[in-house]
Amino acid sequence: MRLFAAVSPPDNVLEHLETALASVRGGQASELRWTLPEARHITLAFYGEVPEGYLDDVVGALDDVATAHTSFEAALRGAGLFDGRTLWVGCSGDGWGQLMSAAGRIGTDLLGRAEDRRSRPHLTVARAAGRGRRTRGPTRGAGPDPVAAVAAVDPAALAHALALYTGPTWTVDEVALMSSRLGAGPGGSPRYDVVHRSALAAVAG
Repeated sequence: MRLFAAVSPPDNVLEHLETALASVRGGQASELRWTLPEARHITLAFYGEVPEGYLDDVVGALDDVATAHTSFEAALRGAGLFDGRTLWVGCSGDGWGQLMSAAGRIGTDLLGRAEDRRSRPHLTVARAAGRGRRTRGPTRGAGPDPVAAVAAVDPAALAHALALYTGPTWTVDEVALMSSRLGAGPGGSPRYDVVHRSALAAVAG
């Protein structure tokens, strides 16, 4: 099965983000593939196809990683683009870097995979469905030019609009080992299921 380690923000955080997205995307929703709110998560490390016989080992390793890291405060904050096409919302919080590095080493140490280095914690919210081409404008007296309408969709504008976004603070207190089944979700989207949850260590005091 395809496995990855992730943190899923609580419902109130996801609902706050969805309200912010609804306020900036307007009529552009049909030109972008938006991730489902319930499927949004912050990937810590991607392990790829893992044989069933290694599942218990991965679970044990992730438990060890979680107990070695204390829970921390986080918030969704800011936004940006990958490759000009993938819109993401960033995450604040001091615990992300070490947690992502430790989770990534599981793939290297246990599965012999190349280390999965994540540049920054983020939550993907949309991907551009295609690149519009600019052509001549609409003929005088004619209706809207459909090609020009596609060209007007600009993920960079959405990232700019969300640049100052800050969501509610929550406590990251667990890591989930999740499976990914491509095309098994609504509308052909991936389906994500929690395989195991690992609790982070409580903050002393």
